[in-house]
Amino acid sequence: MPNPNYKGGNNNNNNRGGGNNPSFNKDFNRNRFRNPQQDDDVNRINEQIRGVQEVRLVGENIETGIYPFKKALEMAKEQNLDLVEISAKANPPVCKIIDYSKFKYEQKKKQKELKAKTHQTVVKEIRFGPNIDEHDFEFKLKHAKTFLEEGNKVKAYVQFVGRTIVFKERGELILLKFAQELENVCKVDQMPKLEGKRMILMLSPKGATPKK
Repeated sequence: MPNPNYKGGNNNNNNRGGGNNPSFNKDFNRNRFRNPQQDDDVNRINEQIRGVQEVRLVGENIETGIYPFKKALEMAKEQNLDLVEISAKANPPVCKIIDYSKFKYEQKKKQKELKAKTHQTVVKEIRFGPNIDEHDFEFKLKHAKTFLEEGNKVKAYVQFVGRTIVFKERGELILLKFAQELENVCKVDQMPKLEGKRMILMLSPKGATPKK
């Protein structure tokens, strides 16, 4: 029976079955929701700095202090430099008079240095058997040297399986020889120590010796 209240037209909001579903606009502008801080160049410069009446000015050959924005921009132009906003959230915003290319170079350099300082040390494991032959020993020694030179720690251990635990003295000698061969590139954090069925030796990279 027809619905007497039906007035015709498309009722898209209640169309849960077949038919045409609402389509997304292919020209939808995603940038409207983009965080401006995600852009590569997050520092506004010169006339890009808008909505600011005054700034706290820092830089070379200027007296640090609060200046009207127009005055600060004029001072930058007089030195053939740029007015770079380095702290937009400060009140007033902090700007620096500097060549923008030089500023970006210094920023990248600081980021690189910070990344180097926060390098996470990785522990590389090297396993021996108590009856390892000379060829395998040299092969593992080469890998350990590479790991240490890359700044990683090395956990070397002899794994005793079954009755091979009776060769624990041999395992200790293997690890001591291993440490001796690497003494130019490492320091010993832990001497060979038996833990369960493993004899473990811990090594870390040796710091660079200061030049005389």
